[in-house]
Amino acid sequence: MSSPDSKSFQDQISALVGEAQAAGVAMDLVGDLRRHAERLERSELDLDPGGELPQRFGMIGRSPAMLQVFDLIERVAASEVSVLVTGPTGAGKELVARAIHDQSPRKAKPFLAENCAAVPANLIESELFGHVKGSFTGAVKDRKGHFVAASGGTIFLDEIGDMPLEMQSKLLRVLEERKVRPVGGNRTVDVDVRLVAATHRNLEQASAAGDFRPDLYYRLNVITIHVPALDDRKQDIAPLARFFLDQCNKQMGREVALSSEAVAALEARAWPGNVRELNNAMQRAVALSTGTIAASDVVAPSY
Repeated sequence: MSSPDSKSFQDQISALVGEAQAAGVAMDLVGDLRRHAERLERSELDLDPGGELPQRFGMIGRSPAMLQVFDLIERVAASEVSVLVTGPTGAGKELVARAIHDQSPRKAKPFLAENCAAVPANLIESELFGHVKGSFTGAVKDRKGHFVAASGGTIFLDEIGDMPLEMQSKLLRVLEERKVRPVGGNRTVDVDVRLVAATHRNLEQASAAGDFRPDLYYRLNVITIHVPALDDRKQDIAPLARFFLDQCNKQMGREVALSSEAVAALEARAWPGNVRELNNAMQRAVALSTGTIAASDVVAPSY
């Protein structure tokens, strides 16, 4: 909500716009007044009366798409069902996974994350299920995998769509039997973890193409939470920018301000890298700014 004073000022601006139009004032002046009113309204929406950003579960968002994400997190967190988080790279899928864990009965236990696309195919089994000493070159001692180390907690498998097919079969068996066998071992270990997986790929299409096991897809896809691209949640750009601005100022020991023109420029440009790209853009702008970030400081870079 806006404060009474600012609301009154907005009413005055709107009245002035109407009077200017009725009096035949030049359209460029009318346009300036209208844009001023829109910027005021946007700045008012960015902050609540207490001065806080629209934040929930450690994420910034007031758009309908993000409100739906928050609602699903709240509804599924207390359950034990598997959750599949979908959305483009850089949209914040791991934040959703952490929020589910932090709101669940498992919150006091470990949260372990692994990016399936970043681990070599010959090592991912060891990372997840562990290994025994001497099972392969470099295995100088027994090692617990994530499924054992996170006992009682949550495992987050990011970019699970890039997991090798052979490993998908082994993961499916672990999820069904709730047991793991370390690489090189001959004994199984009981595991108690909740699985949250994420991907930027369409797993239904990947399954149809033979690139992802359909049975694993159905096992993971009990509940799906889709994190929208930043271009699909334009309402969140301004508060996100102010959040990153505050972080950057604290980290760099600066007091850089953000102009309303810069906010408009941020909202107008495309964000193929999503929230991660916006964060990088704000870091760059703060580092290079001489005091106030202008629109020219946040335009999309050309390479």
